[in-house]
Amino acid sequence: MFKGSYVALVTPFVDADVDLDGLKRLVDWHVDQGTDGLVPVGTTGESPTLTHAEHDLVVKTVVDHAAGRLPVIAGAGSNNTVETVRLVMAAKAAGADAALVVTPYYNKPTQAGLIAHFTAAADCGLPIVIYNIPGRSAVDMSVATMAELAKHPMIVGVKDATGDLSRVPKQRMTCGTDFCQMSGEDATALGFNAHGGVGCISVTANVAPALCAQMQEATLAGDYATALEITDRLMPLHEAIFMEPGLVGAKYGLSLLGIGNDAVRLPLVGLTDGTKDRIRAGMVHAGLLN
Repeated sequence: MFKGSYVALVTPFVDADVDLDGLKRLVDWHVDQGTDGLVPVGTTGESPTLTHAEHDLVVKTVVDHAAGRLPVIAGAGSNNTVETVRLVMAAKAAGADAALVVTPYYNKPTQAGLIAHFTAAADCGLPIVIYNIPGRSAVDMSVATMAELAKHPMIVGVKDATGDLSRVPKQRMTCGTDFCQMSGEDATALGFNAHGGVGCISVTANVAPALCAQMQEATLAGDYATALEITDRLMPLHEAIFMEPGLVGAKYGLSLLGIGNDAVRLPLVGLTDGTKDRIRAGMVHAGLLN
């Protein structure tokens, strides 16, 4: 259902407010750059510090402005199942193609709790992509649990940020080959696809959308030599962006390209000078800056 390079889209701000015009320009830029899909209001979209009204507005703006040019998987996760259902229903009403639902963070549900949570989200009638990121959520969805959830007709795939490439074949074997597996980790995206994945929901694609799309296209065509060359170009940038919170690095990289500013909301703050230098150097290495 979904494949290729999907961008974990940043949410631009101006004077502390969501910059809707800037958001629309980002959508147009990703269309022009060859990005395969948009994922607004995930962690990279600063969902933790958006109000519910802002969250819904960002999703609606992205869906309306994309106007079918790119699919939209709307961030809709929470550690509260009632809130998750509300977010999924809002994404459905906005016309999103799917919802990205994170494993509930902080309250650490059991595997049975995960099944109940994701089933409630899927029963809303919008395709659901599971977001498994134990490093942030403090809970890891097991392969067996994912296989059980994959039986639900509206649970269509996973954004896998476990960093464990052996998960991909295990999940293919248990969830089926039609279950869409996308990487949630830029640095291992090539290996993820080599193990059977079909794409990446990428932070680096905010800054290097064309290269990320070309790398994904090469892997899906089986051209791993080209994919490796592109990965070598991107690796210093992948590493630099994640020296501090990735969305902060992505916004700074965009600002170097003359696209928006690097404003973020507290408790996130601007980058240190050393990280800025590394991001600039990574962009030069990738051929994005002189």
